[in-house]
Amino acid sequence: MARTKKLYAALTRRGPHRVLRGDLAFAGVPGVVYTPAVGKNLPGVAFAHDWVTSAERYHDTLDHLASWGIVAAAPNTETSLAPSVLNLAYDLGTVLDIITGVRLGTGDISVHPNKLGVAGHGFGASAAVFAAAGIPGRVKAVFAAYPTISSPPAVQPASSLRVPGLILADPGDPMSLRSNAVELARAWKTATLRSTRKLEAGGLVEGRRLASVVGLPGADRKTQRTVRALLAGYLLHMLAGDKTYKDFADPDVELPKASVMDPFADDPVDLENKVVALLKP
Repeated sequence: MARTKKLYAALTRRGPHRVLRGDLAFAGVPGVVYTPAVGKNLPGVAFAHDWVTSAERYHDTLDHLASWGIVAAAPNTETSLAPSVLNLAYDLGTVLDIITGVRLGTGDISVHPNKLGVAGHGFGASAAVFAAAGIPGRVKAVFAAYPTISSPPAVQPASSLRVPGLILADPGDPMSLRSNAVELARAWKTATLRSTRKLEAGGLVEGRRLASVVGLPGADRKTQRTVRALLAGYLLHMLAGDKTYKDFADPDVELPKASVMDPFADDPVDLENKVVALLKP
């Protein structure tokens, strides 16, 4: 555990690589891509943003991944009040095509087609589940940070997934009316559900967001620091094959600020009771 804590602490800080930023629009998809300054056959991840926000609100998260040797790209689509989870999922797949199909930087940076993952936050986490289900066998790992309900629901595609996944649950209320973390974990047999402590599910978004007008939380540095470390460690093992970080993908290991949860331990009637309580006069 002491070794894992030391690795976690290191991953909360920037990695050793200098980072380059590029624009995905040149390939036909609005969005951004962050890469290490040099590297061949690198791991790559497509990242989906939360509801009523954009790829630009995850600048430091994407930059953080690139500093640890992971090419991170994010489509800047479906940013309206009524986004399509299916369209965003499709765009994630397109982003993977782009980063594996072209040389990045000045032509000396490439992504290995067998080292790909998808990730997302909130609404984007559900989109990542749809994306993984839509391209079976291509994605090696999925990271779903505080997934929220979508239409259509992500539970059905989750049940078809055989790819490993890591789901982060809302630390305050994993069975809240917006969260579908527990439901996804119940359907997705190869995923691990973890509950983070003393963090804010919406806090990964950087800067101010329109959603704050309707009471959703804004940026939270503790949340950003923790999620970035968990995400980097997970992808370094699952995509890059670095055994140094194997604990970040091991459901039997307790990680700092992220305890493993049993998705079947909570009685689903609890959610029904919450709805009834809300409807009482």
